[in-house]
Amino acid sequence: MQAIDFQTEPSRYRHWRIVCDGDVATLIMDVDPAGGLSGDYELKLNSYDLAVDIELNDAVQRLRFEHPEVRCVVIKSGKDNVFCAGANIRMLGKSKHGAKVNFCKFTNETRLAIEDASANSRQIYMCAVNGSCAGGGYELALATDYIMLVDDRRSTVSLPETPLLGVLPGTGGITRVTDKRKVRRDRADFFCSTEEGIRGAKAVEWRLVDETVPPSKWDDAVTVRARDLATRSDRPATAKGIALTPLQREFTESGVSYAHVSVEIDRDRAVATLTVRGPSEPSPASVEAAHALGAAFWPLAMARELEDAILHLRSNEPAIGLLLLRTEGDAQAVLDHDALLIKGESDWLMREIRHYLKRVLKRLDLTAKTLFALIEPGSCFAGTLAELAFAADRSFMLIGTREGDNRAPAAMILSEANFGLYPMGNGLTRLQSRFLGEPDSVEKARASIGQNLDGDAAVDLGLVTFGYEDFDWDDELRVMTEERVSHSPDSLTGMEANLRFAGPETMETKIFGRLTAWQNWIFQRPNAVGEQGALKLYGSGVKASFDKERV
Repeated sequence: MQAIDFQTEPSRYRHWRIVCDGDVATLIMDVDPAGGLSGDYELKLNSYDLAVDIELNDAVQRLRFEHPEVRCVVIKSGKDNVFCAGANIRMLGKSKHGAKVNFCKFTNETRLAIEDASANSRQIYMCAVNGSCAGGGYELALATDYIMLVDDRRSTVSLPETPLLGVLPGTGGITRVTDKRKVRRDRADFFCSTEEGIRGAKAVEWRLVDETVPPSKWDDAVTVRARDLATRSDRPATAKGIALTPLQREFTESGVSYAHVSVEIDRDRAVATLTVRGPSEPSPASVEAAHALGAAFWPLAMARELEDAILHLRSNEPAIGLLLLRTEGDAQAVLDHDALLIKGESDWLMREIRHYLKRVLKRLDLTAKTLFALIEPGSCFAGTLAELAFAADRSFMLIGTREGDNRAPAAMILSEANFGLYPMGNGLTRLQSRFLGEPDSVEKARASIGQNLDGDAAVDLGLVTFGYEDFDWDDELRVMTEERVSHSPDSLTGMEANLRFAGPETMETKIFGRLTAWQNWIFQRPNAVGEQGALKLYGSGVKASFDKERV
């Protein structure tokens, strides 16, 4: 099977176009029917698969970093009378379960990145729906701040997955209808149970869209609304963006290496080691100097590489169940870069990098692999990189030094970055989630900012799970690793996904926890994917035959 590559750039796009006009950019969806990830299906009617969404994710990222002058982004269709038919049904029917799950997860993350851009980068998204807008197409529209619908008596919005396909909207549609657009429950029930969708004044009345416009006034109305939304943004009109240059990567049978990240795979043990290296150069002296470095600025370069490694492991290494998280380098250099990100709070690029690091760490939180962090001499689990340890399901710290190793004992160092820069999907920091039942422990940890915390101190503060001395280290890790990979991968995925998100439920945790769990289960049921299931028979003219028992 060919590996899935999540790296692309606009000259390689087959499905999207970016057109910038001053402070407004238009993101045009014009899907090439023959441009799918597989040749087994056609992407008709602007339907999409992972290949389409990889480009969308890249476009959203580039608009944030390469176009600081853009204050409003309009998503529209490049085809007449159709906005988007949603996820391609043939693709869903043919895909293995794991591929469907990873597709939905990545697509969800892309929708959340759009919402993050509107909320935190003030690059406000609106959707101009100029035709039928169904399923995942409407879910894309729901991710924006403002939805316009052409009132031509044909164009509708719909979530027809339940009546048509025997499944649920896979990228947050149900949750956003009720929690974001606050559609009344009974109306949402009707809307999600009908194939035809809703149009015109009723769509506005039910808050499914914000505005309808007759075809004769459509183009002008979209332009006026986009300019109006642009006035609400604080994006800098004259700033110069930075180019997101191609990542330098080397893939081998046993892993992948980047400048700041490496992945080593042990297939016999079903274990991979992901190592993040700290900065090799001192932090720039100023925010302006960081701008001059562009994509080579360590926090940004590291985040891009880490994200690519996470996505690669998710989609191309499904049999790897345990990920060992390691770091190497100068802890003080990491802290100095943290300080610059915080000092440049009002700078557009520093803001973008902080929010990007937040999104990459969230991808780690949502990755269906066990995460063990190993804190050893030579590690730099400091500040931002300490978040890797707090994202782990367990963390192990070596107390003292190893025989024959003249490096200083392992230490963990906290910075202000650990207390608010990188909230999880539940709205809490990883330390707040860790200490949900003991909030005083968060304050004790905060009081230790800047201190070199050795193994004993880190254990006392609750920052690591276990501390071991050299004579126990290898044996303890071997036993825990062997034990972990011996368990059922399915039960581990469910256990980890539940335990990682303690505390308040948000729209984001509902999408990934509640909605995705149900959708994953439904995707495996015979009513959806059996020989007489709706996904298998869609388009054949044969009506699906459902097992009527409720489970």
